[in-house]
Amino acid sequence: MLTFLKPKDAQALAFIEQQRNLPYSYPAVEHTRNDTALPGFDNDFNTQELGQGDVIWGAAKEAIRQWKMFPGGWAYVTPRPLPIRVGEVVAMAAQVLGIWWLNSCRIVYVIDNEAQFGFAYGTLPGHVECGEELFMVEKSADGNVRYVLKAFSKPRHWMARLGYPLARVYQKKFVRESKASMLVAMNDE
Repeated sequence: MLTFLKPKDAQALAFIEQQRNLPYSYPAVEHTRNDTALPGFDNDFNTQELGQGDVIWGAAKEAIRQWKMFPGGWAYVTPRPLPIRVGEVVAMAAQVLGIWWLNSCRIVYVIDNEAQFGFAYGTLPGHVECGEELFMVEKSADGNVRYVLKAFSKPRHWMARLGYPLARVYQKKFVRESKASMLVAMNDE
């Protein structure tokens, strides 16, 4: 969904309802669980060290629960609060060159164990791209905590295909700002 004004919660809710029962817009659902690249897609893997110890681990998990990995301003999820559970449909808003895109995603799987916490969401037909993204924090045996972003994607909408280089610039911007947002969340602790 394309708009010149920042989407309101009512618009996002209506958009989510339109998208709720639609299928994923890509064939390899749950591929972010794998360590292999998906041919035909841009495959991205990024990490950010967050700190060490149980306090950081708890803060990192809470940051994911509250979707703090989204930088806000030009990229955010709406409406809030958004529960992290399989099947939940969310709207991700992003502003590119003054135009707002409202994109639909569904949570594909959730990871919650002693060493990892997070989730992956996959795109629905109302998303400008098609693919999947994993947002996860991990704690190593020695207590180091890191943030992991793993994704595969390619343009779906004709405007995204036409502006592919710009789309990649904004994806990289999102990664940088997402990592910074997670660091800010750790510093708040």
